[in-house]
Amino acid sequence: MRAVIQRVSHASVTIHGACKSRIGKGLMILIGIEESDNQEDISWLCKKITHLRIFDDEQGVMNKSVVETGGEILVVSQFTLHASTKKGNRPSYIKAAKPETAIPLYQQFCKELEAAFQKPIQTGEFGADMKVELLNDGPVTILIDTKNKE
Repeated sequence: MRAVIQRVSHASVTIHGACKSRIGKGLMILIGIEESDNQEDISWLCKKITHLRIFDDEQGVMNKSVVETGGEILVVSQFTLHASTKKGNRPSYIKAAKPETAIPLYQQFCKELEAAFQKPIQTGEFGADMKVELLNDGPVTILIDTKNKE
């Protein structure tokens, strides 16, 4: 699994002109799933995200997690995170999981992230044409790939 985690002042997802989800201060997470991803990847990533200390403490040092700050989380599926650009100019998405594999893993990821976060999260809609809007705070953007845990 690949996750792009952005610290945001606010973020939202609009589908067919209607706002599906909206958060204030917190994390906007783009999640890409590949065929080889499994439950271990989900559990590891959920723990990593909820404990990631990228919010300022009282001294202005990034030393607090989204849980500690009472922030919010918005998760959007994005298969293009697994784009391969090695050959030619058209990206290949061969490593991205097919919907029959990706949808259950995405749903499980959201469920486990919500449990680890201990409050509801917001989501996009898997496979939909989404308009994602956010105000990156910092900017702070972190890339995590579960295949590179060590």
